[in-house]
Amino acid sequence: MTTSALSTAPDVAAEIARWLSYLGAERRMSPKTLEAYRRDVGQFLAFLTEHLGARPSLKQLAKLTPADIRAFMAARRAGGAGSRSLMRGLSGARSFARFLERNGKGKVGALAAVRTPKLPRGLPKPLTAGAARQVTDADLRAGETRETWVLARDAAVLALLYGSGLRISEALGLKRKDIEPGTDAIRVTGKGNKTRMVPVLPRVAELVADYVALCPYELPADGPLFVGARGGPLGPRIVQLAMAALRGALGLPDSATPHALRHSFATHLLARGGDLRAIQELLGHASLSTTQIYTAVDAERLLEVYTSAHPRA
Repeated sequence: MTTSALSTAPDVAAEIARWLSYLGAERRMSPKTLEAYRRDVGQFLAFLTEHLGARPSLKQLAKLTPADIRAFMAARRAGGAGSRSLMRGLSGARSFARFLERNGKGKVGALAAVRTPKLPRGLPKPLTAGAARQVTDADLRAGETRETWVLARDAAVLALLYGSGLRISEALGLKRKDIEPGTDAIRVTGKGNKTRMVPVLPRVAELVADYVALCPYELPADGPLFVGARGGPLGPRIVQLAMAALRGALGLPDSATPHALRHSFATHLLARGGDLRAIQELLGHASLSTTQIYTAVDAERLLEVYTSAHPRA
């Protein structure tokens, strides 16, 4: 559902347009994210229109009570929304409310007074160090009816995910000029168009060089580093399928995805004494709390070793 004349008063509609423009221009959010925010606020306003019996104006938004917000949450629950969807919807409404307050258009205090539903926080499932190294071995897939350069390309992409902790979108977003012979660090553009420097291990650079040497297509300096079978930009689905093939070859669980290599990068660094702040910078996490989840993974694995190996366990 989007905001419309049926659920949005003119003064609110004008502020929504300004808010979305701000998010796109100042916060550099993607069109997909902006559409999600628009949809979430639209659902909230549509509920209020029915709940209050009229399209809410800015003044009426400021008069909302916690009971109104809880009624919205109850209605979403009744409609089958889970905790994650509900939390996202409230997050969009709160973002809009903060924008209104910063711009002197009133404070929607009720949104801040109601707790969001808690989500069960699942721990990342990293690969073992041995398995993570093996998935970058192109020889493991030598029996496949795939061209040698394709196997070399997949090995290079997966090596960047594990060796540099990149997101799959970051690896596929690299330009040919980003990794030249002798490169030991690259500038990566992550979420929110934020850039960071990440290391490139000699073995990873070697795998990338092998792929470039074998690739049958011209790779212009400003063009994508990784290309598909027809020479266009490589899509993430192809990398996911390559990882699925390796799962079968190595007997790995379904949790062994391309993103699990990024988890493995962080977990293995932490296990070797890596500094949590440094790992945060390498991963491009905006908040340290996001990185801290890997301390729980490390502690969990330590406990597993203890209970399986200690004579008194």
